[in-house]
Amino acid sequence: MKKGEIAGKVPQMVDLKDAVTYAWCACGKSANQPYCDGSHQGTDFEPKIFTVDKPIKAALCMCKQTNNPPYCDGSHNKL
Repeated sequence: MKKGEIAGKVPQMVDLKDAVTYAWCACGKSANQPYCDGSHQGTDFEPKIFTVDKPIKAALCMCKQTNNPPYCDGSHNKL
């Protein structure tokens, strides 16, 4: 799987709400990180669409190298 451009080297902590649909930026080009703003248009990338079952605080990946999108898996430590 092709990885996106590095948008940051630390995860973004966010409060996710249940029953909300989120679009995580996979390409790294969004000006609205960590969320998609459509900057992937014309590329092979698609945002990761996800919801959560209950409100949670989560670390969303900013380096775009995670193997568990949209969540940080520590891949930024290898950059």
